[in-house]
Amino acid sequence: MTDVKPMRADARRNYERLLEEAQRAFAEHGVEASLEDIARRAGVGIGTLYRHFPTRDALLETLLRARFDAQAQRARELLTHPEPLNALQSWLTGLGDATGTFRGLVELTADALNDETSRLYESCHAMREVGSQLVERAKRAGELREDVTAQELLLLLHAASWAGGHLPGQGGMQRLLALVFEGLRAS
Repeated sequence: MTDVKPMRADARRNYERLLEEAQRAFAEHGVEASLEDIARRAGVGIGTLYRHFPTRDALLETLLRARFDAQAQRARELLTHPEPLNALQSWLTGLGDATGTFRGLVELTADALNDETSRLYESCHAMREVGSQLVERAKRAGELREDVTAQELLLLLHAASWAGGHLPGQGGMQRLLALVFEGLRAS
């Protein structure tokens, strides 16, 4: 087993600055923001960015893994919520907020669910797995249509997140999800 060497203090500062600037740049310009601009804003060269993050996906994965892991943990906590459909709705809304942070992230996340080579694949699948448990729980409680799958709900979430970003004002995604859930309730 190899020991992982801790980062030097200057390398750690560069790493943290790159993450901060990437967060800002992706929020302002979407997931296609210029990596050169991120490096410049962080006060480092592009080579330093690539030493820490060899690809755009590696940078995004680092930024998003904690968010996605938190959403998977939130879903696990909601498995004990007394109202299964409300728990599922709450989780999907939180997940929509997390995936709607950067323009283009919805598409990237949807693609990562089907691309085993993506660095986000593992995090996305962990979320889908526990989300599937929330879906099945809502079905068993008779609160969700029997023919609904977790994959369909995640695709609807992605669609609502993308479309909600094109509605005026705040809360577009939440409004669209509420409309979707009205049609998904068991009769």
